[in-house]
Amino acid sequence: MNKRTTRPTRTVHALGAFALMAATGAFAQTAAPTNGNLPPGALPSSWDPTYNVCRGTDPKCYNNWIPTRQKRVLIFSRTAGPRHANLGTALAAGLNPPLNANNTAVAGLKAWLEAEGIQVDYTEEVTRLPGNSATYAAVIFMSPTRDFMQAHGRAVNPAYAVDTTTSAYVDQAKVNLRQYIRGGGGFVAIHNAYGGEYNWPWYEGLLGNANYYNHGAAQNGTVKIVGSADSSTAGLPASFGFHDEWYNLVPYPTNVKFLATVDESTLATKSSGHPGHGNFHPVAWCQYYDGGRAWLTTLGHDADSFVDGSSLPGQAQFKQLVVQGIKSAMGLTPFCTK
Repeated sequence: MNKRTTRPTRTVHALGAFALMAATGAFAQTAAPTNGNLPPGALPSSWDPTYNVCRGTDPKCYNNWIPTRQKRVLIFSRTAGPRHANLGTALAAGLNPPLNANNTAVAGLKAWLEAEGIQVDYTEEVTRLPGNSATYAAVIFMSPTRDFMQAHGRAVNPAYAVDTTTSAYVDQAKVNLRQYIRGGGGFVAIHNAYGGEYNWPWYEGLLGNANYYNHGAAQNGTVKIVGSADSSTAGLPASFGFHDEWYNLVPYPTNVKFLATVDESTLATKSSGHPGHGNFHPVAWCQYYDGGRAWLTTLGHDADSFVDGSSLPGQAQFKQLVVQGIKSAMGLTPFCTK
């Protein structure tokens, strides 16, 4: 996938954030502070002035507005640009349409989570994203690309197989996602969830102050578990081999708990046009964000990553990491512990 060609502005205007909350009734501890003062209950180290949210690893940033949620998740895999092969053919309209044989990633996630007793819905319709709802304990973004929050994709390339009848944004879908997160919802980003909505600063913050820049050749590398013990990495070996694209990120994630890295010394080739991340190249991390929980990984390029028993190195460990990460974002296990 080619690197993006424009660098989005990361300035979040307090007035804009305030206006959105006023329009939706979403006044909370994350309302824009005035005169440099923090909202009640927010720690100075947890308030992020770039995104105007409470963000980081302190659970005081969490809003338990909807304490009882269904043991249910929504997988969202809509693309408005390049589409990873592991997603296969674009899904039909609606909730839970029939899966095609090549919808490997969605089918794999669905099977893994159902084996854990978790109900799974899936869609590629932005209008299905929840708002103030107790239906879902987590929303999983499985490699959506480009301006995927639009009603229909822009006519940028017919090969992308998206409806190009209009380029109007569905602003309500963005509001719904923000309301869902602000109410304490869980969010999980897998692989190319970083490759879209570059000009939506709130979403960049949700990813951990991170965005996709580029990647080198898909190749073998060694994943290393880092940081303190966490429920999402429990039981995993200290390191394991894996095959991926090893995304470089600009900006680089900050104020998060790093969970796993790739050992750059194990990569045969590095990304061109970018210095990489030196000796610390994160591939999984977590944070509290604007009231919700966010668990994030850049791993998951290969279709075989989602096929149990495949010959892909580290497939079983990748599955364990993702399933445990989703369960932590849902609140079924401790989340992002220090």
